[in-house]
Amino acid sequence: MSTDDLGADRLTAALDTRWLGREYVFLSACGSTSDEVSERAAMGAKEGLVVVTDQQSKGRGRRGRSWHSPPGENLYFSLLLRPALAPHQVAPMTLLAGAALAQALAGLGFAPRLKWPNDLLLESSTGLCKAAGILAEMATEAGQVRHVILGVGINVNTQDFPAELARQATSLARIRGENIARLAVLAGFLRTFETRYEEFLAKGPASALAAWQTFALLGQDCSVESGSQRLEGIAEAVDESGALLMRTADGRLVPVHAGEINWRKAQ
Repeated sequence: MSTDDLGADRLTAALDTRWLGREYVFLSACGSTSDEVSERAAMGAKEGLVVVTDQQSKGRGRRGRSWHSPPGENLYFSLLLRPALAPHQVAPMTLLAGAALAQALAGLGFAPRLKWPNDLLLESSTGLCKAAGILAEMATEAGQVRHVILGVGINVNTQDFPAELARQATSLARIRGENIARLAVLAGFLRTFETRYEEFLAKGPASALAAWQTFALLGQDCSVESGSQRLEGIAEAVDESGALLMRTADGRLVPVHAGEINWRKAQ
């Protein structure tokens, strides 16, 4: 894959959004696309900015983890949002982005599943494996959201993963058996996300959460590590705050706002 398949001219020709991605920066390499967007946001960049790179040296996921970011194979990008929301209303945006990505990949013939709160999985020869992740970062001022940065990493064409990821990660190309055009994946996500985001702002999170639950792994036994607390039960749904609702053995429905979820049997 050449790096110029993600150039601005080609994206503009492929894009049918009204505002998302119309300000577009492609970098051959950077530390983190979210850091690049953060710098531009501080200088007044408008909502809808998208920064894409061919290679990250400091890509990151949840809980301080790094994101495997080899050059020329995958999609690493971040987008800038400036929603007129209170900070407590932002949490469902990670689920919103997951739903949009799953919908876009389903349109390309894949069968994605979503694991709360931010993982997209695909069925592989070793079971459900992670193919994408989403990280939301928020800046506030005077009790209001100044901006939200959504960072997205999608394993598009990687065939070989490091040993520590080999059994838990996959890519679109490994599932399909051929290389996938990164531009088509990016344009499809931006198109779908723009629509979902506008619905979210106009109507609240209900439609976004319904879309997320269409692809979600729910109704299964799981455990969640949240700080020093461990909860076990059935993952039943998510609520409008973006929390996972777990049914414990004693019948309580407990909201989980953050933590690491482990499925006892993901299927």
